[in-house]
Amino acid sequence: MDLSAVRTFVAVAEAGQFQVAAALLGVTQQAVSKRVAALERELAVTLFTRTARGARLTIDGQAFLPHARALLEAEERAVASVRPGRRPLRVDVIGRRAATAGLLRDFHRARPDVDLDVVALPDVHAALAALGSGAIDASFRCVTMPGLRLPDGIGATPVFDEPLQLCTGPAHPFARARAVRPEQLAGQRVWMPGNVPGAEWSAYYDAFAAAFGFTVDAIGPNFGVEALLDTIAESSTVSTFLSEHTPLVWPSGHDLRRVPVLDPVPVYPHSLLRHADNAHPGLAALDAHLAARPPERCGAEVWAPDWALRRGAPGREGAPGRP
Repeated sequence: MDLSAVRTFVAVAEAGQFQVAAALLGVTQQAVSKRVAALERELAVTLFTRTARGARLTIDGQAFLPHARALLEAEERAVASVRPGRRPLRVDVIGRRAATAGLLRDFHRARPDVDLDVVALPDVHAALAALGSGAIDASFRCVTMPGLRLPDGIGATPVFDEPLQLCTGPAHPFARARAVRPEQLAGQRVWMPGNVPGAEWSAYYDAFAAAFGFTVDAIGPNFGVEALLDTIAESSTVSTFLSEHTPLVWPSGHDLRRVPVLDPVPVYPHSLLRHADNAHPGLAALDAHLAARPPERCGAEVWAPDWALRRGAPGREGAPGRP
């Protein structure tokens, strides 16, 4: 259906005269008459009764008017959904329970005027494709894993070094420890069924395990964090890693422990990916909010893979196209 004809019909219905509608639309009265006539032919009904005083809606015109207005409202919503500055800022957070989702919640509290659309894409490759197509505006990712090169025009800015903790059940040897050092994990089995080949977090944990001599076990289907914690609670040999900032609630009978890892503190480095050509004004607000965050206090020494892009690390600033 020709929406310009629908818009003309609504203008005539509201103005009551073809001449007034033409002035409001900035077209000639003849153009208004032609559009309404074309719409009447398409609908096979008469929409107006022409009188000496103007135009009066017929019964069919009265029935069609609310639907015509709804069509125009739908057109406006459709345009707004893809127009930068009018549609929500679309940001990928890896997982809705991840610490980066918490960063976005903090941003929303600080800037409730910026509409947000939060998505969780499966891996960095999907995120880069979505950034390139414009499906999303930004993504929180650990992007400098080996073998990954950012496409031209997409840059990465380090924004958050996420401290990790060891999660154990009450029977695990480290359950009563106030803290553990990464070197004490040598020979331990750390179960992370969500790790998949090619994912950036898998590359991170593989490097972590290789540096300190423990085993990352990704065997078995991934039934989600609840099923993972059920198994950890009952095991005396298996542990897993959780973020210090990830909020989790588990049954009191599980008696799970979150043990700090120190000297050095392992941190998962998150960067904000965005396309240089994206002009959404919400991005500038998000950039300013993240830049104003105080640095993380992880202690005197932290660990991350030597390929990791970290916040505050010298000589590691992100740039479009950087490998």
